[in-house]
Amino acid sequence: MILFPAIDLKNGQCVRLEQGDMARATVFNLNPAAQAQSFAAQGFEYLHVVDLDGAFAGKPVNADAVEAMLKTIKIPVQLGGGIRDLATVEAWLDKGITRVIIGTAAVRDPELVKSAAKKFPGRVAVGLDARDGKVAVEGWAETSQVTVLEIAKRFEDAGVAAIIFTDIARDGLLKGLNLEATIALADAISIPVIASGGLASIEDVKAMLRAKKLAGAIAGRALYDGRLDPAAALTLIRDARRS
Repeated sequence: MILFPAIDLKNGQCVRLEQGDMARATVFNLNPAAQAQSFAAQGFEYLHVVDLDGAFAGKPVNADAVEAMLKTIKIPVQLGGGIRDLATVEAWLDKGITRVIIGTAAVRDPELVKSAAKKFPGRVAVGLDARDGKVAVEGWAETSQVTVLEIAKRFEDAGVAAIIFTDIARDGLLKGLNLEATIALADAISIPVIASGGLASIEDVKAMLRAKKLAGAIAGRALYDGRLDPAAALTLIRDARRS
């Protein structure tokens, strides 16, 4: 299991939202590259980055901040937000992003995911963000009529590296992960599933390790406000891998 620290970008700054609401943003660092460097120094193995403005605009907006991070750190980065066509996928991978995350386009244009995953094996993930079980799109501004499982099943044989499943109701509120729904999804598909939204404490990390079903989890606000001790969490994960 991999624990991904999250950097969400808005106006070139590192922020956290509550329930995906751009009006409820807390700025945690004015310098995303410095934040990325801090996470790498703490021992994290992989960084999760979202271009929030890009998710709403439908195209990359915070590219300068992302590129500054790529110059600063050596650990791999997965990036989502505003990736809606093959040219954007290719451009980010060429710039050094390890894995792109396709969200809205996975609902609207599943063929894009399939062709991208075929062209770049292991480097395309699908981000599925759910509100009451239904997938939300356009930076969570709209809710579709399809369920997470319906979308995930479309990509079963496409070569997708992972499904990143976010429960919007919990995101940024430190209420704990929706492990029940996330594990149910992992049980129903063969694609590795990464949990996101609400990770609040070391207890969430322990629960995930006990479940032994998930490929990883994304931690945001709990890391920024000190509720989750990075060293303790990473030690737990390393110990679990050894055993």
